[in-house]
Amino acid sequence: MVNVPTIITFSRMVIIIPFVMVASRNPFLGALLFAVASLTDLLDGYLARRSQQVTKLGILLDPIADKLLVISALIVLVDMAIIPSWIAIVIIAREFIVTGLRVVALSKDLVIPAEMGGKIKVVAQVASILVLLLDQTLIAIDLYSIGIFLLWVAMILGVVSGIQYFILFWKRL
Repeated sequence: MVNVPTIITFSRMVIIIPFVMVASRNPFLGALLFAVASLTDLLDGYLARRSQQVTKLGILLDPIADKLLVISALIVLVDMAIIPSWIAIVIIAREFIVTGLRVVALSKDLVIPAEMGGKIKVVAQVASILVLLLDQTLIAIDLYSIGIFLLWVAMILGVVSGIQYFILFWKRL
């Protein structure tokens, strides 16, 4: 069933298109679009729980929209030569591996809930992407080191939480 939270989730995926099209030419506008898309993640979940409109479609689409947004931003940052491609590859590979693990777990009727490390990782990812896009756009302050530090934090948390997902999966088998 399509409801307001699901429409908001769809909007996050739609925002990816203009984000990718403008971010490299206008990083400030790209950061603004990315921030709006990121906020929709908080809004759709809040509304779904508050109005008791959590649906299977929403449960399926929400993490896909999140991953598409972050992966798109990482690819844009690599294309802009702002971040090394290997960091983006590690983060993207982790997302695919954990998603695959969750699919396998579901096929065995196991639900692997989001771990706190994974949630903190998402915050670090969003913060790093925003900081890197805003580097020297508003004022002539070098935010690059902060953005790269946050990206490293996100990458390390991603790897650690990915290992935690595997451990939890094997314990539940």
